[in-house]
Amino acid sequence: MQTDTRIVIVGAGPAGLAAARTLVEAGLRPIVLEESPLAGGQGTRRLSPMTAPHRPALFSASAEAIARREDAEDAVLLQCDFRTGTLAWACHDNRLELLGPDGFDSLTYTHLVIAVGATDRLMPMPGWTLPGVFTLGGAQVALKRHASFIGQKVVFAGSSPLLYLAAAQYLRLGHRDLTVLDTTPASGKARAFPAMLRHEPRTALQGLSLIAELRRGGVTLRSGVRLDRIEGDSRVQRLRYTTARGRDMTAEADAVALGHGLRAETQLAELAGATFAFDPDFRQWFPRTDDMGRAGERLWLAGDSARIGGADAADAAGRLAAQSPLESLGRAADARQVQRNTRRLRKQHGFQRAMTDAFRWPAKQAASLADDVLICRCERVTAGEIRAALDTPSGPIEVNRVKSITRCGMGRCQGRFCGPALGEIVASATGEPPGRLRTQAPVRPIPLVFDAGPIAPEGEGT
Repeated sequence: MQTDTRIVIVGAGPAGLAAARTLVEAGLRPIVLEESPLAGGQGTRRLSPMTAPHRPALFSASAEAIARREDAEDAVLLQCDFRTGTLAWACHDNRLELLGPDGFDSLTYTHLVIAVGATDRLMPMPGWTLPGVFTLGGAQVALKRHASFIGQKVVFAGSSPLLYLAAAQYLRLGHRDLTVLDTTPASGKARAFPAMLRHEPRTALQGLSLIAELRRGGVTLRSGVRLDRIEGDSRVQRLRYTTARGRDMTAEADAVALGHGLRAETQLAELAGATFAFDPDFRQWFPRTDDMGRAGERLWLAGDSARIGGADAADAAGRLAAQSPLESLGRAADARQVQRNTRRLRKQHGFQRAMTDAFRWPAKQAASLADDVLICRCERVTAGEIRAALDTPSGPIEVNRVKSITRCGMGRCQGRFCGPALGEIVASATGEPPGRLRTQAPVRPIPLVFDAGPIAPEGEGT
């Protein structure tokens, strides 16, 4: 091994932890950067001390296995340079720009593995900016990290497997006033189920068991609905929707959790040099990688930040993404392990592709959004303002030009939450696939810090 090797892993979710384990087993001590206070990622988020006593109820039969997995992960991280609370906000010239507990810093690398996961994908709707509206992931964070429900009457709405998982976790901890509104028809799930069962029968059957658990718990479940609007004076009071049979309905609520699947966090990968290709099934732009996750000379991507696949796929991808740098350092790969993890990864990706029919991203809904619906919450840009930008004499028909004119995507989230809807509104007007917003640093909000030097005595200097 080269003595000047510095392998940096960004993200300590399932993919990053699998990569770290592979490198530690090879005798290396990678640097692992994690933005959160704890390892684990989103789907496998660690419980806070307040929530930990409820582990058996929350995870049911899986509780002991999860605890053993976390212990094994901690043992690996003890052999790494593990830095929590550290944000990688830019990347250039084989160097990461960081913001950590001690302030700003730079970190050079010889090999970079990015495993920063994904976030909820949202389609705006009237009232979605009211206090009391969360993402599905946010509802889980409230439960796991803060030992808190987001409300007393909670509606989980959208089209995502997280609708059922999050609702089941709330139910297990005693919440009894829950509603699940799924915008994908039951017929879509029925058509997708054989392919899901073929690729990953265990996961497919777990999904059915969640639905059965919710029904036994008396949770209201609706499929094939149209979400019309969220209403309330100063916060959420109700969600109005239309059933599959055209009946107008109201779900009383003081909190709503929205989500339409996941979108890959690809900003840091782009700054590190990745190129992209559009996937029409997911209607997302994913980085181009080889089978080992390699996206550049010094760059590897793993987990949902490369392609949506879930925790099991992330584990396999993390192992492959770590094995490839080892090969570049002269360490022969275990061919059987590579084949095994490649098969695991392909099965999980096939399962996720089948799920795009079971949980559909409502792309066509963008065209029907009223002009006064806010798309970009940070910059207060409406659907009407985006459409007006498309009608300017110069004819901007590309999302980055529309962003420049309207400032949609220039705010705090840097287009992470409004970008998918912006792309679909432009696509509905042009007939082209949705475009991709170009990334600029910082990829997350950072404080503006400067040192003005010592203050001059009054009357001296400026």
